[in-house]
Amino acid sequence: MKKKWGLALSTVVMAAALAGCTKSGDDKAIKLAYVAWDSEIASTNVVKYVLESKLNYKVELMQVDAGPMWAGIADGSADAMVAAWLPTTHASYLEKYGKDLKDLGPNLEGTKTGLVVPSYMKEKSIEDLKQDATGTSVDHKIIGIEPGAGIMTSTEQALKDYGLDGDWQLVESSSAAMAQELQKAYEAKKPIIVTGWTPHWMFAKMDLKYLADPKGVYGGDEEIHTMARTGLDDDMPDAYKLLDQFHWTPDDMAEVMVAIQEGKSPEDAAKAWVDGHEQEVKAWLDGVS
Repeated sequence: MKKKWGLALSTVVMAAALAGCTKSGDDKAIKLAYVAWDSEIASTNVVKYVLESKLNYKVELMQVDAGPMWAGIADGSADAMVAAWLPTTHASYLEKYGKDLKDLGPNLEGTKTGLVVPSYMKEKSIEDLKQDATGTSVDHKIIGIEPGAGIMTSTEQALKDYGLDGDWQLVESSSAAMAQELQKAYEAKKPIIVTGWTPHWMFAKMDLKYLADPKGVYGGDEEIHTMARTGLDDDMPDAYKLLDQFHWTPDDMAEVMVAIQEGKSPEDAAKAWVDGHEQEVKAWLDGVS
């Protein structure tokens, strides 16, 4: 399979970004790791605002790729994340690091990943990409996101399983760049294929559809889990309990994502959501001292 490599920080650099142990020093400081997906930007900033405004924590956000995110929680250089896509997208990371961290369970159910196209395209299945006209219409390219993301690994496997790896290219970019390319093509009514997932603001802004995956490469519906480093429950029991009880819906997440996409900063969008959903936040804080 031919690839076009986009700009990305190396794994070594990203792992270094997680350096600095959070277990020494101020016990009211906490580090949250996350990947730069629109969904994880939304959830991580919401959790950050609650930790700061309700529990008086100083929160440091560490934006990295998926591998360093899992590694950082496992080795204790970051405290927690609310961005683990299971059971399929991050399956390899769970297998590698699962024994060294604590799975607090799902914070959101009903997620999905796969290949996404505008609804005006006639293609309905990944099998349809074998048609010469389809490949020609998009220059045999699928617009992806950051290298190392679980959805990129799944898409590489899909190209092999569907016999497309000879002609098709998976273009590596970023979550933001993928969405921009999709929006530009959508406004011009041009064909485009991207790696996509829900929840994502692009489904609220555009009429999109998933290509059917009869071979089940992308798996079924997924969940987003919260992961914590070993010992966080002893070191920061109030933060741990909040993280353990954090749970919201795809509609909740979409509300924050759309606000960010329409121009609010992640911090302001998170604050607006939290301030407008007192009952949900109260449940997260139940029993927190």
